[in-house]
Amino acid sequence: MGWTDERVELLKKLWADGLSASQIAKQLGGVTRNAVIGKVHRLGLSGRAAPSQPARPAFKAPRAPRATVAAPAAPRRIEPATPAPVAAMPTPPAIYKEEPGSATVLTLGAHMCKWPIGDPSTDSFSFCGRRSSDGPYCNDHARVAYQPQQKRVRSGTSELARSLRRYI
Repeated sequence: MGWTDERVELLKKLWADGLSASQIAKQLGGVTRNAVIGKVHRLGLSGRAAPSQPARPAFKAPRAPRATVAAPAAPRRIEPATPAPVAAMPTPPAIYKEEPGSATVLTLGAHMCKWPIGDPSTDSFSFCGRRSSDGPYCNDHARVAYQPQQKRVRSGTSELARSLRRYI
């Protein structure tokens, strides 16, 4: 069905009464909700009151005041940083010269060390196969695989120059 003058007038009246687009489409018959919305938009009938919303509290709790930081009286002088002594890396256990392991891909179990030994393209390739405590590797291989992160030491002047180069 098309939009006749009578249907448009009925649409305007129902829209002004506050009916939804779905309700208007049911009463008019032969049109969809989207057709009603499109016609309302083309007619410029969007001047309806918004549905009621729950009242928001007018009182807001006051925020704590921000702490102000006093500006330094004079510019600070950057002292060259003395490099901290670098801690020696813990020596991993001497297992680099590995003997063939006891496990193959087919015999590797859930609680066995999965450290690969040898070249995977050769027939002598195997896995460590010792009992693993917590994770995929035994204690000796875990010490090699998981090494603590080394702290990076940067000198103050070179760090300043490096950061300034980013902005130049």
